[in-house]
Amino acid sequence: MNLFRRVNPNGTRTKLGMFYMHNRRLSAIPKHDSVLPVLIVGAGPVGLLLSILLTKLGVKCAVLEKSTTFSRHPQAHFINNRSMEVFRKLDGLADEIQQFQPPVDLWRKFIYCTSLSGSILGSVDHMQPQDFEQVVSPVSVAHFSQYKLSECLLNKLKTLDFRFHQGDKFDRHVEEREILMGHECLSFTMTENCVNVTCSFHKDGHKLERDIQCGILVGTDGAGSTVRKLAGIAMEGERDLQKLVSVHFVSRDLGRYLLKERPGMLFFIFNTEAIGVLVAHDLQHGEFVLQVPYYPPQQKLDEFKPKMCEQLIFKLVGHELEDITVIDVKPWVMHAEVADKFLSCNNQIILAGDAAHRFPPAGGFGMNTGIQDAHNLAWKLAAVVNGIAPVTLLNTYETERRPIALFNTALSVQNFRAAMEVPAALGLDPTIANSVHKLVTDGLGSILPSGVQRVVLDGIFRIGRAQLSETVLNERNPIGSSRLARLKRIFEEGKSLQLQFPAEDLGFRYVEGALVSDRTVIHDTEYVPTGRRRDYVPSSEPGSRLPHMKIRSLSNGSDKVMSTLDLVKVDKLEFLLIIAPVKSSYDLGHTTLEVAKKFNALVKVCVIWPEKSANGVNETPSLAGSFTNVVEVKSSRELPSWWDVCQMNDHGAILVRPDEHIAWRARSVISDPMTEMERVLTIVLGNKT
Repeated sequence: MNLFRRVNPNGTRTKLGMFYMHNRRLSAIPKHDSVLPVLIVGAGPVGLLLSILLTKLGVKCAVLEKSTTFSRHPQAHFINNRSMEVFRKLDGLADEIQQFQPPVDLWRKFIYCTSLSGSILGSVDHMQPQDFEQVVSPVSVAHFSQYKLSECLLNKLKTLDFRFHQGDKFDRHVEEREILMGHECLSFTMTENCVNVTCSFHKDGHKLERDIQCGILVGTDGAGSTVRKLAGIAMEGERDLQKLVSVHFVSRDLGRYLLKERPGMLFFIFNTEAIGVLVAHDLQHGEFVLQVPYYPPQQKLDEFKPKMCEQLIFKLVGHELEDITVIDVKPWVMHAEVADKFLSCNNQIILAGDAAHRFPPAGGFGMNTGIQDAHNLAWKLAAVVNGIAPVTLLNTYETERRPIALFNTALSVQNFRAAMEVPAALGLDPTIANSVHKLVTDGLGSILPSGVQRVVLDGIFRIGRAQLSETVLNERNPIGSSRLARLKRIFEEGKSLQLQFPAEDLGFRYVEGALVSDRTVIHDTEYVPTGRRRDYVPSSEPGSRLPHMKIRSLSNGSDKVMSTLDLVKVDKLEFLLIIAPVKSSYDLGHTTLEVAKKFNALVKVCVIWPEKSANGVNETPSLAGSFTNVVEVKSSRELPSWWDVCQMNDHGAILVRPDEHIAWRARSVISDPMTEMERVLTIVLGNKT
């Protein structure tokens, strides 16, 4: 009998049966053939991406997925700039997404209407000219359903020789590059050498169990994360903001109509018979998801039969459709919560994605934040597994990512509240609806039989929706005129639900962690999320993403234009030192390469030449010959130079991490490069005591 099935998340001495676990520090990932360095639980986009990044960095890993098949429910669908930059490095994945996504003009708008064939109350275009100019990023945002993204990621894994198994390989230890479908994580135990994970699976009609040994267990298993629960990690924040039912359906008839009459991504529909939000995942193929408020226990999920859903959709469309197929119906609850910690059990248990944070679907922060989690975590795991850094480096994953999750939670909540301003302006304050439901369920209405509660609730909501009648909501009615005027102001002032947040998507910055803080900069720590779009301003401040600028290689005579982000390779655990063609900077570059050898770390030195002096590289081959040389590519002379973009002079230097975030910068000549670079790499690689 296995007496040790649980783990104390605090790592203290714990007695279970006759077994003791002692508090200890993991010094290195064990290297035994039977112990997998990294085991990932959950094969959603975050888990799949992490497995790709780790594999490209040479880390052996495998994935457990409790489902036997991959869901085709569209779920998340907006991919922001930063995520697309990550995908751009994965063998052309960003190009595939842009090729197969709907044309931008079909999804750039949110439309507010009384029905899909009725009056338009307003529309908001969420794309601006700069979104297409690729000045701040080499790639644009995308509208691409989550299940399609997962399919693309799975194809990338196949090219990396990943194999997919059900229960046919249960008689041996799990090997690298395997995705084990239908395997549910049941428990884990901590031993002296590894994490022992027990999972179940079905074979030949029988439920079986198996143990898998790994050095580090990463939970990317979604909002209801089993790994999080087994580790005893709590969630903090706001729960039950709203309950909804998601109806996935296909109607080419509706797709054709909207393509012709009013193309858009989201349709907010308000009429006397029904209220809902329609997500147009693909107008050309007629794929939609309808989100409607759900009020249990008075409303039962089994009421949402296909026929009932069809009738509800017809009410929101404004007429019956020639074709409609309801694929599935799923209830879900909107939360705004972040795990109180992302690491547990001496950094051997790690959370990422929805397992670590749950946001309202307002602004696309959920999946995108998870993608950044994986990007941040991958290089640190690789550094630890390969013995370049101690396990304490993983502390910086939580130090860096948890504040971002908290900020994005606040921003998504603000954006969700902005979305609620529209129905409130129409006389349908959602907070009142929730209060009415609570009164019926827990207050005075609770003494009524359930059937009577349902009748009361339906009656109250019917009275509320009467505010949307043409009799009330028109310019001739003083109340309606006032409400329509308020609605117009909300749209004009950008106070409705927003889609893009460039300042946060590209400009998020780690304040502390695997970086050397720049004490010369005063940060705006008082910024409070408003739920409104702000422009991104490039920064070379430590913790920021490396600014994008178009460049061209001088080393191989190529005319190909690339991005400064391309200087960081996805398949190398390599730091990047960016310098100018200045003698003192060359000295710094050579010194950095010497210091890096002592740390068993890879560093590439890149010299960025100003456009006007590109020929200068041929004048000083002895200085630049051992470095990568690139030149700025500017479409006009008015555009700033690289060092102007970074708000630095050309006597400075920038050290970039493998995840394209800046680890350190020097704004002037360094008097003692050897001492400084030893200090920098000690801090960045987590060797400081």
